[in-house]
Amino acid sequence: MSKNISKNTTRRWGMAVLTAAVCVGSAALTAPSAPAAPPTATRTISAPSPHSQFTQAAQAAPGISRAQVLERAKTWLTANNGRPVPYFQNKYWKGGYRQDCSGYASMALGLSMPGPNTVQLKKSAYTRPIAMSQLAPGDLVIKANSNSADERHVVIFDGWANNTHTVYKSYEQAGGVGTRWKQHSYGVNGRDGYHAYRPVNITG
Repeated sequence: MSKNISKNTTRRWGMAVLTAAVCVGSAALTAPSAPAAPPTATRTISAPSPHSQFTQAAQAAPGISRAQVLERAKTWLTANNGRPVPYFQNKYWKGGYRQDCSGYASMALGLSMPGPNTVQLKKSAYTRPIAMSQLAPGDLVIKANSNSADERHVVIFDGWANNTHTVYKSYEQAGGVGTRWKQHSYGVNGRDGYHAYRPVNITG
């Protein structure tokens, strides 16, 4: 009889161990895995094209009257402790505008700092071409089609100096001189590379 009890006991222990093993295996199979880390969001930001930058800058520039353009142009005649702002292509005046001809024109027009360069100023985002006979105070006369940056230039038109429209008054930022008011005939003969442009943010 003791042998039967021993066999029964052994059988029960074996079943218990087997059941435990099955439970452990089942738990291992059904236990949830650790949650995966949430995916990291990524953004690809494309650099804006030069044209979109010009358009955004022009759209951001507030409208300005012709009288305001000329008043702003005058400020650099005496802004340097009573003297003209000196000319530099790689320096910026207190307001943040570049101290060359295009930076000066940008300041007068209220464009974003430090201002587009001479080539950019003739783009449709900033100006549109007009005939020399259509020039009005605050318009620009630009020479941009030159391989040499030193030969590119822009002046701010301030009215005709004679009845024959062969000479006009202008504001400019000139190399070796700085800001000045001067009479010019740039663009009058149509053969020197200068052309008339009207700023798109000018009113009237």
